[in-house]
Amino acid sequence: MLNMLISFACSALSSALMMRFVTGNMWITMAVSALIFAAVFILITRSVMKKVGELMQTAQRDVMANRSEKAIKELEAGLKWGAWQLYVKQQIYSQIGSILYIKRDFNAAVPYLEKGFVRNWVSQSMLAITYMKKNKTSKMIDTFAKAVSGNRKEPMVYALYAFCLDRIGERTKAIDVLKKGLAKTSNDERLKENLDLLEAGKKMKMKGFGDMWYQFHLEKQGAIIKKQTKAMTGRRKQVLR
Repeated sequence: MLNMLISFACSALSSALMMRFVTGNMWITMAVSALIFAAVFILITRSVMKKVGELMQTAQRDVMANRSEKAIKELEAGLKWGAWQLYVKQQIYSQIGSILYIKRDFNAAVPYLEKGFVRNWVSQSMLAITYMKKNKTSKMIDTFAKAVSGNRKEPMVYALYAFCLDRIGERTKAIDVLKKGLAKTSNDERLKENLDLLEAGKKMKMKGFGDMWYQFHLEKQGAIIKKQTKAMTGRRKQVLR
């Protein structure tokens, strides 16, 4: 990682200069070199992460404007920053994979999602759902377990995990996941509602999570089209008024 190497080089150079021209005291030299290492490391980290943040924002604007291909190319160009900072590549892979998944290009999305950042629960959930659809149950469970482990306070990741478990016929395990989610998320109302539904032998209702739910493509196309049509009808009525 270039950030670490440059910081270490600056620290080593400062130590040599201190010993040669300032003081022979090892403890003072070590303290100064440690401070220089930290300062250089933080400075480079902030600079790189600022550039990555700007890249992510640009890509997001392109996606919102239906320029997904342009967004992906911009993100791929940003992979160069992975040599400078830990986890940058993984975060970019997560973004690219998520864009492809939302476009329903699932086969193209998987390689990126598999190399994605484990703490990005959205991309990890997309990967787990893809495994479920490919009947790779063990991989689905392992991936969801990692997503939950890295995002213990996020209610939706528990809901998605439970939803998929219920879909493959593991309702008891789905109930257990929701109970764990309730304990970690201060009794999220949406998780409580879905827990009650499963315990009553009914299907989960995910509409409480808003439009974000639909990006995971777990609803049938007809339900999504119906929702979009209803929203458009509502806007027309407002215009007529």
